[in-house]
Amino acid sequence: MQVDPRTPVIVGVGQFTERIDDPGYRGMSAVELATEATRAALSDTGADVAAVAEAVEVFAGLRQFEICTPFADPPLGASDNYVRSVAQRVGADPARAILEPIGGNGPQKLVTEFAKQIAAGDVEVALILGSEPGSTAKYFATREDKPDFTEHVGGQLEDRGYGFEHYMSEYTAKHGLTGAPVQYGLLDNARRARLGLGVLEYRTKMAELFSPFSKVAAKNPFSSSQVERSVEEIVTVTDENRMICDPYPRLLVARDTVNQGAAAVLMSVAAARRLGVPEEKWVYLRGHADQTEQDLLDRVELGTSVSAKNAVAEALRVAGIGIDDVSTFDLYSCFPFPVFAVCDEFGLAPDDPRRLTLTGGLPYFGGPGNSYSLHAIAETVAEMRCAPGAFGLVGANGGVMSKYSVGVYSTAPADWADDRSAALQADVAALPKVAVTRNARGTGVVETYSVRYDWPVTTGVVIGRLDDGSRFMALSEDADLVHEMTDGDPLGARIAVEPGEDGINRATLTG
Repeated sequence: MQVDPRTPVIVGVGQFTERIDDPGYRGMSAVELATEATRAALSDTGADVAAVAEAVEVFAGLRQFEICTPFADPPLGASDNYVRSVAQRVGADPARAILEPIGGNGPQKLVTEFAKQIAAGDVEVALILGSEPGSTAKYFATREDKPDFTEHVGGQLEDRGYGFEHYMSEYTAKHGLTGAPVQYGLLDNARRARLGLGVLEYRTKMAELFSPFSKVAAKNPFSSSQVERSVEEIVTVTDENRMICDPYPRLLVARDTVNQGAAAVLMSVAAARRLGVPEEKWVYLRGHADQTEQDLLDRVELGTSVSAKNAVAEALRVAGIGIDDVSTFDLYSCFPFPVFAVCDEFGLAPDDPRRLTLTGGLPYFGGPGNSYSLHAIAETVAEMRCAPGAFGLVGANGGVMSKYSVGVYSTAPADWADDRSAALQADVAALPKVAVTRNARGTGVVETYSVRYDWPVTTGVVIGRLDDGSRFMALSEDADLVHEMTDGDPLGARIAVEPGEDGINRATLTG
């Protein structure tokens, strides 16, 4: 099939992983990790590496954890222009350098954004890159021989901002929602409430979902942990598999102390031909969609995801296929809930023979911050090249199940087709919202909950409903309620709540 010469194709992907127990472990910087992955992606094009590097007009980078807020400096220093630091090392001088806000949806969002610009004729060649040096930060935290990764590069940079304000507010932060485990713990327990499952029964379901992921990770040369985990091992709480935030032992939580990088090269068919990229390297973005969820406390049902459902359905529609036509999946898996949210809507089972991950998932392959799904895209592109005409789906999630981006990939050629994400977003905006009582006083019930074990005192985090039906958040150190949260099941339990002068509501068990 002859396609429009402006049709975008992914022509090169690269990954790099440095494990702390590897011989020659260096403790690399974010720039060094991304550079290794970018070099691999340029080489993967099968064309002249220098020529492709010089042709890249846009370098778009994903923000690392260490530069995700303005409140603290990177512990080992950093480049003042991460994107251009990488570009310089590979012999590129792009017209535009972009730094994306936080969010695990970012890799797929950027691929779709620049594929669309290529199709419109605004750009011919773009490169997406990301890295996370969490292992390095931990390794040097207590050492005297700390490196200094400070670089003063300068130059143009389109910094799109941190973006964390889209995922939390002063109200939710005061009530403990300052980290992903507790945020997703609330969602998984809300899903458990919806399904009517007990605590141990649900933990077993989560382990049955993730144990197959670990088997994939064990065979992936880019994994941070190449160890298979059984259902029993994931379920059983031990010193090694300690509780992080209810309902998650450590083996159900994204592994963030990793050193990983990934990159992808996109270009038009015309540019691919001009630069001599072999056609067997071309992979088309056949389907795509981006959706943003309602704010957490506005959602009528906390145990489902409208944005994930809409984004997957729309990407499949654009690709002209159904869920049964997909050959490979990589569903974002920082915790079980994002995977369950898609499985529930599309009838996917944990033991689906197609598998739900190609990397091995964030708890086992590794959770390199905002750039994880760039690894998923790289794996999908490689799989599609090995199975011409097949379709692979990547689901990328950001925030508190706040933003969901989907890509459907195939070597089967087709002209670029636009999606209806904007129209679907209007549908989300029109959804009903739950009334929220910020300074809550009275009695009600526990709608969902989590427990923070990482605070000085084990603390319960509650989303509840007052007797008038409005929603509130509260913290609790009440011995009876915390005991019910850690050793029982408080879903639906009667509680009393009182506001404090510090703006924090506090809950106690009443029945």
